[in-house]
Amino acid sequence: MKMLRFLATVGLAGALTACATGGSTEPPPKVDAATQAVNTYLIGVDDQLQVTVWHNPDLSVSVPVRPDGKITVPLIGDVEAGGKTTADVSTEISAKLSSFIRDPQVAVILTALRSHEYLSRVRVTGAVRSPISIPYRQGMTVLDAVLAAGGTTEFAAPDRTELYRHGETGATTSYAIRLEKILQQGDLANNYPVQPGDVITVPQRAF
Repeated sequence: MKMLRFLATVGLAGALTACATGGSTEPPPKVDAATQAVNTYLIGVDDQLQVTVWHNPDLSVSVPVRPDGKITVPLIGDVEAGGKTTADVSTEISAKLSSFIRDPQVAVILTALRSHEYLSRVRVTGAVRSPISIPYRQGMTVLDAVLAAGGTTEFAAPDRTELYRHGETGATTSYAIRLEKILQQGDLANNYPVQPGDVITVPQRAF
């Protein structure tokens, strides 16, 4: 009976700790961030697109995405590109060209990603010396991002740090980071790789 009570107490304490941090104690899923960024990238204003229509060089064109989110393609005119993937745009162009060409084969390639910088940044906020928004780099970790922000302040509660990540389904998931263990003890168990769009928040201590 005493052992059961002990185990129940330990379980309750663990649950309360997880609730206190607010985030999942499980590590973020291991995803190739560069691959994910390419797969989920949505075309933005000023991006340069190469539209190629197979066997129809006169219809192939290299165009920038205008401020209204559209591009102009010969024969069919304006096509909405902003907020879509290259596959989406290719499908729409093919559908419109099918009124003029039999079975059009269209390829849309991003040749210059000029709008991606905002989406591919990593942000560090809260009780750090210099809240910062930095460009994502392959291999970047939580520690790299926090050090770029100048480290934590004397008012920080580093072991209640949260990593917020926007998933493919549109939901945002938070992951608990034991930042003090990383900074003070060299324990890298929670030094997770970051991904484009991640937000790391270091809360202040309760006084």
